[in-house]
Amino acid sequence: MNRRHYLRSLAVPAAAGSAGCLGGLGIGGAPGTVLGPPELDLSEASHPSYGDELPAITLPDPIAGEPVSTEALEGERTTLLTFFYTNCPDGVCPALVLRLRRAQAVAAEAGYADRAAFLPITFDPERDTAPVLREYAAQQGVDLEAGNWHFLRPETYERGKRLIESEFGLAVQKAEAPDYSSLEYRFPHYGLILLVNDRGIVERAYPNGPQVSIERVVDDFDRVVTA
Repeated sequence: MNRRHYLRSLAVPAAAGSAGCLGGLGIGGAPGTVLGPPELDLSEASHPSYGDELPAITLPDPIAGEPVSTEALEGERTTLLTFFYTNCPDGVCPALVLRLRRAQAVAAEAGYADRAAFLPITFDPERDTAPVLREYAAQQGVDLEAGNWHFLRPETYERGKRLIESEFGLAVQKAEAPDYSSLEYRFPHYGLILLVNDRGIVERAYPNGPQVSIERVVDDFDRVVTA
């Protein structure tokens, strides 16, 4: 059975059994969530949305030199995940990374950095090598020493394309970049940010990540971590 339909079938008994418990349901909320339903229903979207389980993936963190598994974060950390590439020419990807970085800063200030994880996944592994990602982190103000930020890099473009399309429902395609003389190719932008609780359940999907307010993302994140 499709997990989304399965979760819907559990909604009524789960609500009755978890009333008053942290991590249960708000009014009409999905099983296992902290936040109530979002204003915009994205249940028919191709990507994971509210109440869905985050896909179980494992990808290398080239800076740390080790793989990172989303399953290993369950029971440990609330996660913000997005997709980007460092050669992004029009500011979309830096805007996505900024929202994760601001949440990282709040986690440090509030004392729950060890209960948070930030997973930006590049779909351009050919150019986004470990040195490039480290330099990008410095440019964007990311704290790599906090131990909760992992740039994830598929081994090849082809593997990344398959994984992002099959597990996250997002199309990945290289495109020519005639308007940018410094770029051999570019990518369409997938401005999706996913907020996932420590049970591995999506609390919020922000498909317009670069436009959603930073305060909203940070506030939602804080509410989920501290519930």
